Parts: sequence; C-alpha cells; structure tokens
Amino acid sequence: MTWSKQIRTMVMLMLVVAMTAVDVGVAKPKSKKEKEKPTGTPVFWRRPVDIRNRDLFLGPGGSSMQPDLSRVELLKEEKGGYSKKFRVRDGSGREWVAKIGKEAQSETSAVRLLWALGYPTEINYLVPRVTIPGKGTFTNVRFEARPDGVKRVGEWKWNRNPFAQTREYQGLKIMMALINNWDLKDSNNEMLQFRGRDGDVLVYIISDLGATFGHASGTPFFWRVTRDRNNPKSYAKSDFLKKVKGNRIELKYGGRNRGLFKNITVDDAVWLASWLSQLSDQQIKDAFRAANYTPSEINLLAGEIRQRTNALANVSRSERLGRR
Repeated sequence: MTWSKQIRTMVMLMLVVAMTAVDVGVAKPKSKKEKEKPTGTPVFWRRPVDIRNRDLFLGPGGSSMQPDLSRVELLKEEKGGYSKKFRVRDGSGREWVAKIGKEAQSETSAVRLLWALGYPTEINYLVPRVTIPGKGTFTNVRFEARPDGVKRVGEWKWNRNPFAQTREYQGLKIMMALINNWDLKDSNNEMLQFRGRDGDVLVYIISDLGATFGHASGTPFFWRVTRDRNNPKSYAKSDFLKKVKGNRIELKYGGRNRGLFKNITVDDAVWLASWLSQLSDQQIKDAFRAANYTPSEINLLAGEIRQRTNALANVSRSERLGRR
C-alpha cells in the first residue's frame, strides 16, 4: 500500500470513529411510547366509611366547589368525544369543561353513584341553564372541574392495570353493567396526579361516563345501531343479571369490551351489593335529582338501581335466579 493510500485509509477510519462518537453522544428524542411513565402511589378505591351520610345531590365536590355562574367566560372549544364541550372560567376564577347534550345528565348521576361507593371520580355538577358567551344559551349542561394542582397524565387500560382481579376492580366492572355503560374504551379512562407532602398520588378514574342509563343490544352485530344513552325508560326495560353457574355470574352486557365480564364471581357481586345496599332510597334519588331529571324519571331510575342491587345481594340463590 502506498503512503497516500495509507493516509486516506487513516482519515476514513478517523471519520468513522468520530461519527460513531457523535451518534452515541447525542440523545435521540423519545417517542410518545418512550415518554416517562407517570409516578405516584396508585389509588383505585377508598373505603367509604361515611357511605350512609354521603350527599349524592352535591356529589364529590360538595357545596364548596359549586360553579359560580355570576360570570362565565369562554376559553376554548374542547375537541373530541361524542358531545360538544367548552372550556370555561366561572366567576370565582375556576376552570370547567362544560358538556352540552344528552350525556350531561347521565354522567352527572353516574359520577355520584360511583363516588358514593368509594371510587374516585371527576367533580361535576349539572347546570339547568347557562349562557356561554359567543356560543349560546343551553339547558342541562354538565360542568366538570379542572382544579389547580391536579395533573391529567394519561389513560389507563381496562385489560392492563395494577388492580386487575382485585375485588374492587371486579366491583367496578359490575357497576358498569349495572348502569349500562356500553362505552368501555381506554380513552375514557384517566389518571390524575396529585402532589402531596408524602409523595405523588396517582388516582385512576373513569373520566367519561356519559354513555350510561340507556341500552345497547347484547348482540355484537346490532349494538352499534341499538345503543342509546340517557334514556330512563329504555334503561328500566333492559336486562341486567342473566344467570348464575356455580360461582360465576353472567351479566347481560351490551357494549365494548365484553371480555371483561367473563370471570365475575358470586363473591364479587355480593361484595358490591354490600356497599350499594347501604345507600338509602333518598340518596339514590338524589343522584338523579342532581342531574335535573323529572320526578317520574327519578323514581324510575332509582327504582331500577334498587332492583339491580337486590338482584346482586341475592345472587347466591342460583336456583331461584335460574328459574327467572
């Protein structure tokens, strides 16, 4: 090899080494999947020690968090989802997501029932009538709080989470069938991160509960056509508990993620019923009164909740249920 060729070879090797060093030294931007996972102690359910005294009319926000409607300022229109939504600021300076349309009432009630049983939820209220500047005047609008200090850090998955197969997780699935929530998709779930003195807390909630208190066909081919929401008469006519076989119960569920309901046990049902049964008739009615349903609709919806609660409480009597 000639001297000139040796020099060229050495130069090429030096360039390769330099390029490799640059490639190793420069961090590549992380993809969405590679982004850091949210941290915090996971929370899915809290024992409701005061369940008989919970105010299901005011719900998880109580009287202190009610929106101040003396002034409503439009911030922006929220994108995505079935319902039209606006981000607004109220007279006290708090921010809310105002949901317009059919889901507003059903979601308001569903949140209160889950919260009463110990499941963390959004904070929401049903406003019977409100004017949103530049958009119009609307009736039955759900106001959902966006409080300071609470960070929304992404969705959690029904089929993969830290609570799968726990009694509380099984109870939540039964509640989804009990209120006919046919829209069990992961994008409706949310993790809320709270900062605390003892570290972060990561709270798992179902953020969108609008597709409830209606009906959907149990036949996969027809459910997209037959499904409805916020339809008290349709809800009251729908089936809930299908049969008991050994220690397994089969629920009449029409909607997404039917596979979630394959392994519901009698013990799971009795556990949930032990909490639901502690709610008074007035508390259950208050959950629907908070959503501005009519008196007849309140009685119809609350009566159906009570019937389904009783069915769960008696679920171990498989022979009697089998004869229905």
